[in-house]
Amino acid sequence: MRNKFDEQLDKLNNELIAMGMLCETAIANAAKSISTCKPEYTETVRAVEKEIDRKENDIEALCIKLLLQQQPVARDLRFISAAMKMITDMERIGDQAADIAEIIAMGYIDPDNETGHLEEMAKETIRMVTESINAFVKRDVELAQRVIESDDIVDELFNSARKDMIEYIKSGVGTESSRGGEFAVDLIMVAKYFERIGDHAVNIAEWVLFAVTGKYKGGEVL
Repeated sequence: MRNKFDEQLDKLNNELIAMGMLCETAIANAAKSISTCKPEYTETVRAVEKEIDRKENDIEALCIKLLLQQQPVARDLRFISAAMKMITDMERIGDQAADIAEIIAMGYIDPDNETGHLEEMAKETIRMVTESINAFVKRDVELAQRVIESDDIVDELFNSARKDMIEYIKSGVGTESSRGGEFAVDLIMVAKYFERIGDHAVNIAEWVLFAVTGKYKGGEVL
């Protein structure tokens, strides 16, 4: 009976890895849509976002099956519960990558604009998502903690992007045309979506700590 349960836990691990890879793909293609403004990247993000939604439903069904049929012990119960929380964050990551691609598709941000902070944010959030999933699969508390600490990097990049846009508007460039104003607003929105993706990666890492230690956000053992 335990062997069957372990096989299903392995399947859950693999499904989570697959969903994490889809999230990475969504973020990477959203970033490519920024640097190239090619519509195919936006379409790819939309397609991947739908696949993420399907994967969420599949994993949720598997978790419920494990809970109802296997009657897991405390540690396994934490693992399955954490997985169900994690897929919610991963689904939101897919949504936000799609939101970024939709904004880029509007055409106010183009490759000629200064978007360095956005590309750095994309790179950092991809790393955070990858490492948070790896931490879960490996039960790696130290890696999960590093993901949580990395949130400061993304926050700093967001603050830099916001400051740049404030200076852009102050310089008068942003007031010369409605297009300049739209560029400033859209860039801040995209930066905010990346910042939220980083927050979701942190959430995943915090659920890793819960799964391994039984503590959530440094509280008492649950």
